[in-house]
Amino acid sequence: MATGGPLSPRAARLLALAFTMSLSAAGCGGSGGPAAGSTPSAATPPPEALCARIVAHWSREVLDSGTYGDYQSMGLSNGQYDILRAVVDAARAARRSQGARAADELIDRQARAGCVRWYRSGGPGEGPWS
Repeated sequence: MATGGPLSPRAARLLALAFTMSLSAAGCGGSGGPAAGSTPSAATPPPEALCARIVAHWSREVLDSGTYGDYQSMGLSNGQYDILRAVVDAARAARRSQGARAADELIDRQARAGCVRWYRSGGPGEGPWS
């Protein structure tokens, strides 16, 4: 578990990236974001792709470190953290039985599938627990 102390420079950069990605996905990117009534640019990935990217990143970090951190320090919602835990559990089993490469590939597949399912069923709701 996180101790609540200051973030490392790497963790702070990742948290800033996650925050920026979430603003972009929500269309809240400030002057660079879409104007009211317009559609996001083709360069803006869909929210489930952003979800999959950050869940896969943190899944690899957790798999390599062997310990889970606090979902908020990772910049994840509770729903994304649920996906991460399932992905890491499956990746640990795959790494033991099939090796590191299989675990790495599984992380990408399951993070993507979990995020697609999550957004299909409504995705994040209101508040930090969503």
